[in-house]
Amino acid sequence: MNTRQPRLTVTYPSGRAARKRSGWRRPLLWSAGFLAGVVALGWLGLQVQPRLFPAYPSAASTPETVPLPAGLPAPVERFYRQTYGERLPVITSAVISGRATLRPVPGGPAFPARFRFVHEAGRNYRHYIEATWFGLPILRVNESYVGGVSRQEMPPPFPSSIGDPKGAQGANLGMWSETIWMPSVYLTDPRVRWEAVDDETALLTVPFGEERETYVVRFDPATGRPTLFESMRYHDGNSREKTLWINQNLSWADFGEVTLPKQGAAIWLDQGRPWAVFTAEEVVYNVDVREDVRRRGR
Repeated sequence: MNTRQPRLTVTYPSGRAARKRSGWRRPLLWSAGFLAGVVALGWLGLQVQPRLFPAYPSAASTPETVPLPAGLPAPVERFYRQTYGERLPVITSAVISGRATLRPVPGGPAFPARFRFVHEAGRNYRHYIEATWFGLPILRVNESYVGGVSRQEMPPPFPSSIGDPKGAQGANLGMWSETIWMPSVYLTDPRVRWEAVDDETALLTVPFGEERETYVVRFDPATGRPTLFESMRYHDGNSREKTLWINQNLSWADFGEVTLPKQGAAIWLDQGRPWAVFTAEEVVYNVDVREDVRRRGR
């Protein structure tokens, strides 16, 4: 009987074949390494926070006050009593400054930013925002709503518009949403109205030219503070229908003797997550902003 085992033959590639195979692998590894480095560098740049804008000159005078009005919806009255007590300051202007994260493209990365919002209370406003990378501006946003006319200036490929009526509707809602940083205006401006819904909800109606816009305002039952402002807003001038737009107050902090939103998020329902989160670092009241609110740029 033949008991010999079959021989196992192993063939090794020739030196030329091995060199040929390593020849195409090396560029691939270099490309993968370069791509990983670019991604890491991009991520690192997004971790660097921009410096705050210089402090805005503040007014030294004490604001006029008026009594808290009677007949407010229950959650509204609770909020104002714990915020101001029996008397409300009359606020004519405000400048809100701080840092933010912006997502210019839905689903894209969130960029660190710094912002300054200048308001003639309930009338006009201007936004100046800088999105940054490694703390350096890479996208500047100039927005304003003055005399009922909206203006949005952004570098290509982002859209800019001037005088668009749907843009004006969105800008007006933006102005009244940011009025939460001067909440007494919701009671001292005679054009603004509150309507009762239940113990944790109220309707807030604000002027828009000859028309009116409505927010559903939801209050936290534990803190008594408003957490959500919900309204119907056009995305932009090309929108055929309005979309639910949500302003969420994420945290609160003391600014002087008043507790105000520290961090707030802006969310489109169809996007599902915030396109912007603003963190207030400074709020200044009753300063002369007549020129500042009408100029463009920083």
